This record gives sequence, C-alpha cells and structure tokens, in this order.
Amino acid sequence: MTGDHVTGDPEGYLARRVLDALLREDYGAMGRYVCRPAAAAATLRLPGGRSVRLCHDGFLADHRVAPDEEPRLAEVIAALRHVASPGDDVAVFVRECHETLATMRLHAAHRDEVIRRLERSPTYHDVLGAYLDHPVYPTARCRLGLSEREQRAYAPEFAPAFRLRWAAVGRDRVTAAGSRPGWWPAPADVGLPAAAVSGRDLFPVHPITATTLADAAADAAADVKIAPKPYLEVSPTLSMRTVVVTADATTHLKVPLSTSTLGRRNRRTIAPGTLPDGALVQRLLAEIQTRSPGGPPVMLADEQTYGHAADPLLGYLIRRLPAAAATGAVPVAALLALGAGGRYVIEELTGDIAHFFDAYLRVLFGWHVALFGYGIALEAHQQNVSVVSSGGDGGRLALLIKDNDGALLDPDALAKAGLGPVDVHDRRMLSTDREALARVFVTITLHLCAGAIAFGLAERGLLPLPAGLALIRARLAEAIDEHDQPFLRARTLEADRLPTKAMVTAGTLVDKARTGAQDINKHYGPPGPNYLREDRCS
Repeated sequence: MTGDHVTGDPEGYLARRVLDALLREDYGAMGRYVCRPAAAAATLRLPGGRSVRLCHDGFLADHRVAPDEEPRLAEVIAALRHVASPGDDVAVFVRECHETLATMRLHAAHRDEVIRRLERSPTYHDVLGAYLDHPVYPTARCRLGLSEREQRAYAPEFAPAFRLRWAAVGRDRVTAAGSRPGWWPAPADVGLPAAAVSGRDLFPVHPITATTLADAAADAAADVKIAPKPYLEVSPTLSMRTVVVTADATTHLKVPLSTSTLGRRNRRTIAPGTLPDGALVQRLLAEIQTRSPGGPPVMLADEQTYGHAADPLLGYLIRRLPAAAATGAVPVAALLALGAGGRYVIEELTGDIAHFFDAYLRVLFGWHVALFGYGIALEAHQQNVSVVSSGGDGGRLALLIKDNDGALLDPDALAKAGLGPVDVHDRRMLSTDREALARVFVTITLHLCAGAIAFGLAERGLLPLPAGLALIRARLAEAIDEHDQPFLRARTLEADRLPTKAMVTAGTLVDKARTGAQDINKHYGPPGPNYLREDRCS
C-alpha cells in the first residue's frame, strides 16, 4: 500500500505515518515506549496502553509501525498529547492531521476522474506527483486552512485551470529585475482605467491570496488596489503556488499563497529577499557550469526575472524553462507515482529501471558532489529536481534544477574558487561549517533524491533493494573519487549513522526558541541507520 493509491479508508495509513514521524524524531522522548526484546519483535506501547508492533525500517529510522497495524488516529493523537511539553503547538498539528485525512478522502473520491482527463496534459506528471505522499512529512497533503472548494479550484490534485488576479501597487514600493513576458497585462486587461494605475505597477496575485490582500489594503488604506477582472489562464504545478501559463508552457509563475504546507511555520508566501538570493545562486551555478563544460548534463531554470513590494504577499518570480524541458521534464517526486494506465511513472519512461536509475544517479551525484567542492549544498529536493530523458531508458538523461533560494553556501570556499564575495539577503544561507553542508547534502540529495527512490522502487517490486542501494553506493563513490571529497565520503559511505531532519518537530510542534533552529528546514533529529553500509544492508 503506497501513498498514491491507499486502499480503503486512509485513516490507519495516516495514523501509521504520523506515529512513524513521532518515533523517528523521538518527539517527547517517544522512543522510551519502545520495547526491544528482539529487533524483529520490537513493539511500541502507546501511553494509553495499546501495544503496536514495529518492523525493521532501515531508511531513516531503525523501526517503523508494521504495515498491517491499524492504529486509530485518535490513539496516536492521545499519545502525542501525553508526551508533548506545555506550550507545544499540539492543537495545530492535530488540525493538520484531521485536514490531511479529509484531503486524502477527497483525493480518493476524485483521483480516477482527474487522471482520465489529464493523460496528455503538460501538468500530468505534476498532478501524479501531488497524489504521492512526501517521503518524510506525514501531513504533507494538508494546505492549512484551505476549504474543500479552494482545493478543488486551485490544488494540483484536481488539475484545475483558472485565471490570476492582479494588484496595482505603488511603484515606489516595487523592486524588480529582468524582463517580463509579452503577455503581461495592460490596465484595460484587468479592468482598470489607465488613470487608476498611474504611478503603479501590476503584480500577479493568486485568487486565494487576493481576498487577504484586499482586506489588508482596506484596513490599512494601503497603496494596493485589487483589479476587478482576472487575467491569464494558468494551472498549478506540483508546488501549488507555482503555476504554468496555459499559453506559454515554457513559463512558470511563482506567486505568494496564504497557506502553509509541511508544517504551520512553512508559509507559502514569498519573503522578498528570497527572490534576489535565488537569482544569485542560479548565476553561481551557471558560472560553475561554464568552468566544467564536460560536466554532468544539468539544465538550470532561468529565475532572473522577479519583483516584490517589500511584502510577503506581493511578489512574483518568472521561471523560464529550457525548451527541451518545457514538456518533457518529470519531477523526481512523480517517478514512483501510479500513472493513468496502472503503471508507475518510471515504467512509462523506461523499460530498464536499473539502467535508468543508474543514469539518474550518475548525473545527480556528479552534479551535487561537484557543487560540494565549491562549498554549495542545494536544497534541491524531489520537487525541485526533474528528469529530462530524450534517449529512452536513461540513455540521454539530464536533470532540470530550479528554486535555489534555500541553498547553503560556504563564502570562504566560494571566494577561494574565485566565486565570491557572496552577498545574500538571508544570512542563514551562509556557513563555513562543512558539517552543515554535509547535513544538507545527506538529508536532501542522498535521502530524498536517491535513498527514497531506491526504497520506493523496492516497495513497488520494481527493483530489489540490494540492487538499488548498490547503485547508490557505486555512483556516489564514483563522484566522490572524481572530485576528491574524502570528507563527504566519511559523512556518507563510511558514516556509522546518517543525519535526518526533525520536520514535524520544527515545522509545527516546537517553536524556534526551544529547538534553537535558525531555519526550520535545517533542523535535525536523531541520526538514522546508514543504509549505504554494505555490512548493514538487508
């Protein structure tokens, strides 16, 4: 039973995932309730008294709830409340759980109809990827606070098409870069007379955000006017706040969304400084490519055109895709999703999964290990990395990389390589600590983009786990040797255990004052098993 086609009611499945996350992160010292008379017979005694059988995990934790266990969500929530500290945001996480369960039931009711009408759509793979659960975060399907109507109208799982709203913003507030597309509206296109936008600039606004903005503008008498007419048809990509323009499939438009995903603290608005920061990182990556013309085949989305009005609800990013990637790019997050014909997406792309996975890993590690040598660790998770395959069976396979504002950069290493100084708005992006860079590499590139795929292929019967892990070891070792990175070898192939993120803890349950996390997306929990060690593979 996998996350994109849960059979029956999803409550037991969701309850297991939530309990797995609490155990993995050892939230509230949950691990003290695990009894280990033997590794294969470990049990978790919930604070309420019930014993839940555990089984071997081996990916990010030693144990997980056995797949045939059916805990009730109420039991898991009761256990959560029992171990929580006063002041933790338990009520919000419980709300996330209930909204996720309602969303999963909504998806189950509509998925077949959506997939049937979407089979040849440019957003086909984004929709499939949206139905597949996040490898780590148990309530990732929750868009906190959005109604059923809003999800059906705007969420990728329902493959909607809609038109954007627009706001006229005083130009004295606007910072902009790059060249806008030719379809950018004139005042008349959005129902405004020319006089109404004198001294103002037009910004795209997501329909969900338009109401919030209109209310805020009315309360503060701000220099923001929501235009009466929607304009520009778009469809949501895997990232709900990023939409693809119907008439221009090479262009994606990222706009603020007034909701949260992957935790209450992960707002889908756009912090103004992230726009120039992401553009800067893209330029760094492009410069590194010019220095190594024979390097891994990697395409970079153009993210140099953006604007903001010093407000997290007023900003945009124009993302231009290379022509070769506009219709042929498949997000890594969609590779294990079940497609329209009953086959998994990776099966639709290749007849030789081992060869395809091998080719993918060669590019993935070749690129990211090279960047590590420059002092760069990208937060390029499954949603931000896409596979572009034109040769069949991975014969000619490239990666498309986008959305680089979460990168971690070592300014000293970059300066030594002649790529500094680095001037970023978000100082959390800078660190001279190689351990910090290695943690990002492991938790994003290794765990999410490689390990999760290998374990997922094995779960689906597509590639035996020993074979998938052997490919990861071989390709990672090859890249480490090529770029002479013994430090990274020690932190991956030779490590006793591997770092893991504590996403539920930092994303919702515990505030920064207690976690000490400057960046909730880089907060780590107990280390997990090293599935790359040959002496521990099963």
